[in-house]
Amino acid sequence: MLAADKDLEHALLGLFSQPKRLGVRPIKADIRIHPEHDPACALHGVEFLSSFSPHYEHGLLMFDHEGSGQEKKSREEIQEALNKDLGRLWGNRARAIVLLPELESWVWSGSPHVDHVAGWKGRRPKLRDWLEEQDLLRKGEVKPDRPKEAFQAALRAAGTPRSASLYRQIAEKVSLRRCQDPSFREFRGIMQEWFPKG
Repeated sequence: MLAADKDLEHALLGLFSQPKRLGVRPIKADIRIHPEHDPACALHGVEFLSSFSPHYEHGLLMFDHEGSGQEKKSREEIQEALNKDLGRLWGNRARAIVLLPELESWVWSGSPHVDHVAGWKGRRPKLRDWLEEQDLLRKGEVKPDRPKEAFQAALRAAGTPRSASLYRQIAEKVSLRRCQDPSFREFRGIMQEWFPKG
């Protein structure tokens, strides 16, 4: 598996540590991080994964749409092209998932665990009220339009050090049923197809 950065790696490790919640059997995965992050995953991810095809049952390429250098193309266009290229070597054993706009869109849910991990447990105003006051979240919405900026601002305001491990903590605790993000639903569907419960 090729991920764009440590944040995504930790989110995946958190998800894989909870196979029942994902609706899959236990998954053993090697996650590699591209040192040049999202743009390199978009441009060279298929090439990077190609050498692993004989050694792994499945391959997954994941990166953020924002910051990939491919923002003029839709998420679907990018994935379609990458999946076509992956298919030449892997057949249907590998897929690409482009996160729109970025991983942090998976972070935001109505779960109190997000507040706790971000350092907002017991703080006033509550996290979502504060986000609204800062014009980072529209009233009645669960997910900010700029999820990464909102998460980073919340961490700064709470004095919580930014760390990739926060993504793992959230992935291990937040309800997966609530996440309606299209890329997350696609990821979960692929995992359930590849690693069905026994």
